[in-house]
Amino acid sequence: MPELPEVETVRRGLMPRLVGRRIVRLQQRRRDLRVPLPTKFASRVEGRTVTGIDRRAKYLLIRLDDGQTLIVHLGMSGRMTLYDAETAASHPLDRHDHVVFDMDDGWQVRFNDARRFGLMVLVADEAVPSHKYFKSLGPEPLEDTFTSQVLSARLAGRKTPIKAALLDQKTLVGVGNIYACEALFLAGISPRRSAHTVKGERADRLVEAIKRVLLRSIEDGGSTLRDHVQPGGELGYFQTRFNVYDRAGIACPTRDCGQTVRRLVQAGRSTFYCARCQR
Repeated sequence: MPELPEVETVRRGLMPRLVGRRIVRLQQRRRDLRVPLPTKFASRVEGRTVTGIDRRAKYLLIRLDDGQTLIVHLGMSGRMTLYDAETAASHPLDRHDHVVFDMDDGWQVRFNDARRFGLMVLVADEAVPSHKYFKSLGPEPLEDTFTSQVLSARLAGRKTPIKAALLDQKTLVGVGNIYACEALFLAGISPRRSAHTVKGERADRLVEAIKRVLLRSIEDGGSTLRDHVQPGGELGYFQTRFNVYDRAGIACPTRDCGQTVRRLVQAGRSTFYCARCQR
């Protein structure tokens, strides 16, 4: 599933081509994705100008000039791909291109979702913060307000393993399995460690590591393991920088460590770590 860096990469890729442009046509090629598509979808967005594109957690927020926000989640396999007029004309729609936006300058955006776990919902701007998708979410890890003190407070009293706590979107948002493994490695914290013990200097290291990993992945266009592509069609390449994720049995990258990366299963998810470097 796309995590925060992948969604942020999509947001940044769409902004230059969508913001300030008018949607002249919307093609809705099925009734639903994970949930039903908006009622009278085409008539509600055609003629509207995109005024901005934000991100909350793993959701895109496409702002329209009539006070509506199109909430988009990519699900497991969703992608939003840009086509100029010439390329769109020469590339027939794929059977999984479920929603297509034609812009006033000839560019086209295709929402392709083979597994149909994505979603699109239209809500009023003022209703977004309290919407059911957002009202229980934790803080954004890349905001300046996300500090070690904030993280420690959210972990206080929690005896679940720290890896599981990081995947809980009520703790903080957007840090999925890949980035939790990588951040814990950089911070030198065992994924087995009880969450409530991550405070003080440990919390300082972990917050710094989370921000560092996420920002580096965004710079690299995200991680392409299966489905993720950038709006321009480019693959992400952060996977070439993995220290531990999916590297079980391979030597730990820490100089003179001498151990290999291990794998364990926590709450049904694979965790990768170095038992010597992470305590």
